[in-house]
Amino acid sequence: MEQRLYIVAYDIADQKRWRRVFKLMKGYGEWVQLSVFQCRLTAKQQAELIALLDAIIHHTEDHIILLDLGLAATVVPRVTSLGKAEFEVIEHKAVIV
Repeated sequence: MEQRLYIVAYDIADQKRWRRVFKLMKGYGEWVQLSVFQCRLTAKQQAELIALLDAIIHHTEDHIILLDLGLAATVVPRVTSLGKAEFEVIEHKAVIV
């Protein structure tokens, strides 16, 4: 299963919807900063995430972008990070089911 690395950023107008999106995103990736997540997703996971987000947001008030950085196994993001936390690419972890 091939994973791609995504940066997901969102601007949600309503606090209740924002919390729902935040909680959902915690299950799909690593929190980078307010309203920004880094995710390693298969095509199926990406499609599932988009469908779930689409059901939460109000399309006239909210905005979400998914930036595809490429294959997670080979991508080397060039990131400039300023301030208290450095940006680190999330590593592949084995999942035991």
